[in-house]
Amino acid sequence: MRAVVADDTLLTREGVVALLTSGGVEVVAQAGDATTLMNHVRVYRPDVCLVDIRMPPTYTDEGIVAATAIRSEFPDIGVLVLSHYIESTYAMRLIQSQPEGIGYVLKERIYSGDVLVDGLRRVAEGETVIDPTIVARLFHKQRTAGPVQELSEREREVLALVAEGLTNQGIGRKLFITDRTVEAHVRQVFTKLGLDESPESNRRVLAVLTYLRSI
Repeated sequence: MRAVVADDTLLTREGVVALLTSGGVEVVAQAGDATTLMNHVRVYRPDVCLVDIRMPPTYTDEGIVAATAIRSEFPDIGVLVLSHYIESTYAMRLIQSQPEGIGYVLKERIYSGDVLVDGLRRVAEGETVIDPTIVARLFHKQRTAGPVQELSEREREVLALVAEGLTNQGIGRKLFITDRTVEAHVRQVFTKLGLDESPESNRRVLAVLTYLRSI
């Protein structure tokens, strides 16, 4: 897997690169701002980009803007956005239009190389990965009426873990249930959300988007 890393802080960037390299990821370029990031993406065409949410010149949402631009210009490139803060509004803004191949995680996760590499691999494969801290906060908020309200408590737990990017096996380990039970819950979630099987769409991604839109 080939990656471009963008963060304006040199020490953070080098630390991330070291973690990715030790995890078997080839970092083909580094950037300290969104303009350089876009130039590198156009030259190197990586499999995935790891992008800080706040970069020069305004240090507000440059990462979100860059992520959206990358996904629009190069839909095959996954993007994982890093943030110091729990900003669920930014997370929703990021995945609303193009949920596939997008991730949003807190920077504290970068200290676990395995978690970081796993998140990158998932977005590179077209999945949606949302930080579990953000998912937990959204999970406990009041939701508007909709199909998500029809889910059982266990089905909501399963859907929340799908939103974190966990596989069925990972969900089973987390909830101490069998893979077959997880599969049954996931099928029920798809059915209740009205997500029919189609070669043109990823139902796990669509389920996550439906869940987050219900907030």
